[in-house]
Amino acid sequence: MDTAIPPPRDDQPIDARALRVVVVDDQRRFRDAARALLERRGYAVVGEAGCRATAFEAVERLGPEAVLLDVRLGDDDGLEVCAALTRAHPDVTVVLASDADYGQLPDLVRASGAAGFVRKSQLVQTDFERFWPRG
Repeated sequence: MDTAIPPPRDDQPIDARALRVVVVDDQRRFRDAARALLERRGYAVVGEAGCRATAFEAVERLGPEAVLLDVRLGDDDGLEVCAALTRAHPDVTVVLASDADYGQLPDLVRASGAAGFVRKSQLVQTDFERFWPRG
């Protein structure tokens, strides 16, 4: 089983005021890219997870305010994971991501408890502050 892991640490400390994010995706390469992008934008990526179990472990242990969650999460259904996460942790804001265009299905995204959806191919152009406003 994949484990919830903190991201690799640089010499730079995490800004205590930065919004804390966990990236959940079964693909290591995507987690690395998302972490790098979010950190460049001033978010504190406090952990990563690759499946449902480790996503819950990371959220419970690391206490993020936000989660970037893959819809196609290996053997797990990201929409179901989102619904369970937002029920268990209503203070956590989840944004779904996928290569497929679930943005065309806003009722499905909303029913999952997600704050919104982004296409992975559009991650660089995404203004995350629409979902995760910073103080």
